[in-house]
Amino acid sequence: MDNVIVRKNQINYQLTVLDIPSSRVGAKLVDRYRKDTTPKEAFQHNELLKYSKDYYRKRGTGRPTKKDRREIDDYVDYPSDSEE
Repeated sequence: MDNVIVRKNQINYQLTVLDIPSSRVGAKLVDRYRKDTTPKEAFQHNELLKYSKDYYRKRGTGRPTKKDRREIDDYVDYPSDSEE
């Protein structure tokens, strides 16, 4: 039995290999050959990261994001070149 660590979506998944199949198997059968031993703290840490990213930049400070820029463009009516 080997332990494997795989990083996906900023979570280090810890998997234990139970057995190796003799030939290729479908995705539904993979769980027979491995066991997920990832601690719950890893998922909780990922949730905290989501919340911290939401409050990383206060609204109205710094350079506008792409979404902010679209909202500004929708709000402000710029004169077009054809109106001159």
